Amino acid sequence: MDRIETLKGLFAEFPFHFEIGKIPDLDIHKITGDSRRVIPGSLFVACPGEYVDGHDYINKAVEGGAVAIVGEKDISGCEVPYIRVQNSRQALAFLAAAFFDNPSRKMIMIGITGTDGKTTTANLLYNILQAAGFNTGMISTVNVVIGDIVLDTGFHVTTPDAPEVQQYLAMMNEAGITHVVLETTSHGWAQFRVDACNFDIGVITNITHEHLDHHGSFENYRAAKGRLFASLAETKNKKFNNIGLAVLNRDDSSYQYLKEISKVKTISYAVDTEADILAKDINFNEEGLEFNISAFGKKKTKVTSCLVGAFNVSNCLAAFSTGVVGLGIDPSVAARGIAAMKGVPGRMERIDSGQNFTAIVDFAHTPNALIVALQAARKLTKGKVIVVFGSAGLRDREKRRLMAETSVLLADFSIFTAEDPRTESLENILAEMAAGAQSQKAELGENYLCIPDRRNAIRQGVKMALPGDLVICCGKGHEQSMCFETKEYAWDDRTALRAALAEYLCIAGPEMPYLPTQDE
Repeated sequence: MDRIETLKGLFAEFPFHFEIGKIPDLDIHKITGDSRRVIPGSLFVACPGEYVDGHDYINKAVEGGAVAIVGEKDISGCEVPYIRVQNSRQALAFLAAAFFDNPSRKMIMIGITGTDGKTTTANLLYNILQAAGFNTGMISTVNVVIGDIVLDTGFHVTTPDAPEVQQYLAMMNEAGITHVVLETTSHGWAQFRVDACNFDIGVITNITHEHLDHHGSFENYRAAKGRLFASLAETKNKKFNNIGLAVLNRDDSSYQYLKEISKVKTISYAVDTEADILAKDINFNEEGLEFNISAFGKKKTKVTSCLVGAFNVSNCLAAFSTGVVGLGIDPSVAARGIAAMKGVPGRMERIDSGQNFTAIVDFAHTPNALIVALQAARKLTKGKVIVVFGSAGLRDREKRRLMAETSVLLADFSIFTAEDPRTESLENILAEMAAGAQSQKAELGENYLCIPDRRNAIRQGVKMALPGDLVICCGKGHEQSMCFETKEYAWDDRTALRAALAEYLCIAGPEMPYLPTQDE
């Protein structure tokens, strides 16, 4: 998408204080916060980061063709115009929106956030909107969907950077999209990547223990996600009537906090508590879920879904509430949309190579997600549940213990292994997980194993399975790489599990992906 804006135009509606004597009349061909992506005619926004500071790369950006710089530090001697702002990351979001002509103002924007279930809920809602006949786009941590175009959003998934978000939205607007479902992470909100998105509806799945390494405390983590709901009242007037709706989970501890900070209309959904939208008569079967939804005490709507697990009842409720109450979709149409969704890659995804036991890959990488995944797994088998998972390096250390405790309590056997150790010692990570297991009286060899090489860990899980058992590989889901030190290695749990099954069954199958741990 080729665009040219003027520097003056980008700052015409800039909502924050900035410092420069006079903005020169320059053509801007690109806006970026990454000096490696600078092209001639770029506006480079220097942002301080966790590991590097964009201000240190200003000279490199100028050498690459940047014609102006935005930053938040006092810089002297810059060869091109330098505009100082109070917050570079937030400035990047609003300048990117201006560069792409504020596309979110022209579409209905639905933001979904939460610790677990965001991607599934986003896909459920996307299917509901499709069933209702809306031209719908979606930006999730798995992919971007614009009509018939599906774009991969990368390796380790989070909300894309602000310029990418705004470019996707501009592409959607040009394609005639009227409704956008945008999955937003706590990192995305903390780093202002989705500021200037003018959300009409905000949806929460839940807020549980996660990312405390980045946010510092649960309260900070909750506040980051809360920015979605606080932003609803700030949405600028659009050509249609602004909706202004917060869809809240009455079963979740976040409910009261989010209700208080949401200065727009709120509705609630729940499974276990009284709420505006309720799930009743829930039935779990081999085909998935079947239940009734009661909205404001009115006639019930029967819902069926191929999804498994009690947690997906809540995800269905969140999507149903948004579509029916927020967008006026007929309940029967919403139910049809839910039934049409055939699953989400890497979310309780069954891998069937003809083996006589069940094999599943799931993205569960938080304590709560592992709990609900193992609870769902238990209902899918009368045999043993064998779980394979790890815990990421340079991330929340406390969840290593919590997840290990969970697994030895809810699964019959746990195999702890590598999961993006990054620059941390994998041996130390596994030792912390083992300590968590031992705190619940689990014994090495009897209840759990530590196998550093994820390839061999999955092989061991498959080897241990007897007819009717269930093996579930958690933590990576749909992700396409694993990080050791600072290098990303191509990795897909689904490919690895298929390879392990092929080896076990002595049939043709994919080659087991390489990991550096196999050389040790």
